[in-house]
Amino acid sequence: MTLAEPRKRTRLAPEVRRSQILDDAAQLILEEGLSAVSMERLGRESGVSKALVYNYFPSREVLLASLLHREQADLDSRGMERALEAKSYEELIRQTTRVYLEHTSERGALIQTLLADPSVARLMEAESAAGLERTVRYFVRETRREYGFSREMALLAVQMLMAMTDRAGKLVAEGKVDIPTAEEMCVQIITGGAKQLAARSGPTIDE
Repeated sequence: MTLAEPRKRTRLAPEVRRSQILDDAAQLILEEGLSAVSMERLGRESGVSKALVYNYFPSREVLLASLLHREQADLDSRGMERALEAKSYEELIRQTTRVYLEHTSERGALIQTLLADPSVARLMEAESAAGLERTVRYFVRETRREYGFSREMALLAVQMLMAMTDRAGKLVAEGKVDIPTAEEMCVQIITGGAKQLAARSGPTIDE
């Protein structure tokens, strides 16, 4: 589907229709920005009535929050799958970084755009915080195991990793750097810096 050619009306199973509406919302955001999304516009693009869109999503905010939930769940699932396959710390960083960069290459800065909407962020605040906490806790544990850092030092390392990966993802989405280059830079800067710090300061694990 292109936005210039709305779908013809067809009968679909409820879950398929719901997913299709979310797909169309994502496409609108990626092509025209968040302001382009309205229930009436989505109905037109999806080939259904505005009333049917409201039947699945009581408000625009709920629809956008549902899209954010889906995107984050997909990213988290793919990231954890790759993380569990990793045989070393460097491979863990490489695999999970690649998942994020691939996501931003495919979906642009969709998650960041949705989180930038205050009403959507409020609806997803608790869920987003819980998901972030799980991710951070996992990486802090693996970083401490690899380098013998204190919790505080490992947390700083993980926060820097996430900030760097986020920025790299934006550059990939903007076409300013390719995935292999961004991936290699993130991996080498993070693991190289951590190795140097560990060698200089020695183990600092605090029980």
